[in-house]
Amino acid sequence: MARIGSSPFSFPDFRGATRTLVFVNLATFFAFLLAQLLSAETALRFFGLLAFDPAGFLHGFLWQPLTYSFVHAGLVGTLFELLSLWFLAGFLEQMHSSAWVNGLYAVSVLGTAAAGLVIYAVSGPGHTQGQEVFFGCFGGIFGMLVAIGTLHGDTEFLLFFTIGIKARYMAIIYGLIAVAMLFGPQGKYAFAQLGGALAGWLYAQMAPRRGISFLLSERWYGLRNSYYRYKRRRAARKFEVYMNKQGRTVRFDGNGRKIDDDPDDKKRWN
Repeated sequence: MARIGSSPFSFPDFRGATRTLVFVNLATFFAFLLAQLLSAETALRFFGLLAFDPAGFLHGFLWQPLTYSFVHAGLVGTLFELLSLWFLAGFLEQMHSSAWVNGLYAVSVLGTAAAGLVIYAVSGPGHTQGQEVFFGCFGGIFGMLVAIGTLHGDTEFLLFFTIGIKARYMAIIYGLIAVAMLFGPQGKYAFAQLGGALAGWLYAQMAPRRGISFLLSERWYGLRNSYYRYKRRRAARKFEVYMNKQGRTVRFDGNGRKIDDDPDDKKRWN
């Protein structure tokens, strides 16, 4: 765990994107427990609806590349994942906006799902290695860890609560473990996890500080303003033609603003 505040064992603040992500994961976990209490068939249907099945995704279950990250099975594994999510997301949210953290999580889990889809495509529909489903937020967590190692690599963590290690080295260690797991029975999960790590690294390198949603909104407003400027220039040209027919000459600049012949004239068009 990183050394934050006066205590090396303290967790970061529980707010914003961190709180939302943890609560959504908790809500889905308890919903799955409730489905198990109702019947095994209901639990299986709930799991099959939200977990990422590459074959199901190709047959129209387009929401699964995001919803699988909220599906958890087993109390201990869920507790470990949610504590890791709380710590990593909370740490990042101290230096980045909630939109940035949400974007990092979404891109990382999508990268994990994309890697799982590659496994399915390479293995073939009849191969059992490519037919297994993905669930849990392990890809999002690994993407966040890689982002911390990339952007805040000198931050010191406590490995197993005792060994001090910098964030960049911890990310490298986890990456090497995932590479080693490629040659074992959990190879598909390791490959998918590396896909989430790669997506998190790309996001940390390329995403704006305020997040993708801020970038998209800025692009949208930029396009809208360009359209309005085009309409103003077009109206200015029409007005020039009209005034020329009336025997008067008026001029406009490239932004559609009137150019006054007399610079001392205070009646300027804005």
